[in-house]
Amino acid sequence: MGQSSDSSKTPTVVLTNPKGLFDPAPYGFSHVAQVAPGTRLVFLAGQGGEHETGALEPDFRLQVRQAFMNIRTALESVGAGVGDVAKLTMLVVDHTEEKLRIIGPELDAAWNGRMKPTCTLIPVPRLALDGMLFEVEAIAVLPA
Repeated sequence: MGQSSDSSKTPTVVLTNPKGLFDPAPYGFSHVAQVAPGTRLVFLAGQGGEHETGALEPDFRLQVRQAFMNIRTALESVGAGVGDVAKLTMLVVDHTEEKLRIIGPELDAAWNGRMKPTCTLIPVPRLALDGMLFEVEAIAVLPA
C-alpha cells in the first residue's frame, strides 16, 4: 500500500501499513511514511478553523473542516496536494472519542478518500485563540 500525489511521476512519499501492526485506516492514518531521496520537505504551520478573515467557526466539526481546507490551500500555494503529505499532527482541545469520530470523516473528505499520511493526535487543554478547538500541522514532500 503506497501512494504519491501523481501516479505518473516517481513517488515522493510512500505510505505503508506493515504486517504485525493494527489496521489504522479506520482511524485515518498510516503507520509509515517513506520519503524518497532528493526531495524537499515543506512544513506547514498549524492551521485552525479560521477563515481568511480570521473568523473562527464555533462548532468543532466546522473548525475541523475549515482547518483541513486551510491545509489544502497552503499545500496548493507550493504546488502540492494531499498526496504529498507525509505527516500530520493534530491538536484537539478536550479530546474525546466522539471528536475522533468527527475528525475521521472530515479527514477522509479532505483527502478525497485517499490513503492518509502518518498522524499524531495530541489532546490539549487549550490552543492559541479563545474558542479554537482544533489545529493541524503538516509536513509535505515535493520533488527537489
